[in-house]
Amino acid sequence: MYTIPVQKTKTSIMVNEFIRSVYNWMGVGLAITGFIAYYVAYTPSIRDLIFGNQIIFFGMIIGELGLVFFLSARVNKIQASTATALFLFYSALNGATLSCIFMVYTASSITSTFFICAATFATCSIYGMVTKRDLTSLGGFMTMGLIGIIIASVVNMFLRSSGMSLIISYIGVIVFVGLTAYDTQKLKKMAVSQPAGLDAGVVRKGAIMGALTLYLDFINLFLMLLRILGNRD
Repeated sequence: MYTIPVQKTKTSIMVNEFIRSVYNWMGVGLAITGFIAYYVAYTPSIRDLIFGNQIIFFGMIIGELGLVFFLSARVNKIQASTATALFLFYSALNGATLSCIFMVYTASSITSTFFICAATFATCSIYGMVTKRDLTSLGGFMTMGLIGIIIASVVNMFLRSSGMSLIISYIGVIVFVGLTAYDTQKLKKMAVSQPAGLDAGVVRKGAIMGALTLYLDFINLFLMLLRILGNRD
């Protein structure tokens, strides 16, 4: 009878636990974002405070960017609890700014687009997890595409072209579909390469950064799909 090596079994358990932790934290982040977005959208006093004052709104946007850059640059030097708190705070802050979608699109189209996004994300993530193909080159190509989207979006802020916005959205869907598969595979490789007995705090911080990466992929994919499929009020 064939016996599975103990070391291989332990490695598989570590990988599964790490990946499960990543998706659990990502799910928590999305739940917080969704709840805060809905609450702010239907609480006139808070909604008017955020969107009635450009300084507050753009200050929150800058704060979100600052949190992402801070977490990415300093995650190895901060406590796991601090990294977790910052991720959760970022999720809440992002929910507050994303509440504007409820003022632009119908609730039914937001809901249907969310489920389409979830199914697309899950499919791409599963592919990234099980494929034997190295997606490193795909990740590099999609990263260049992301830079192109950012530049085109900034330009379109001045042009205000609906056609260009739609093209950016279609390209954005392709880019974030690719990034989802690539980032999932990268997380799997990171989990496999983890040495045994690694400090629990280090593992937690790795899971938080993985959750943040996939969270950003999901949110951006959702927004791109919403621009294409969403029905406006």
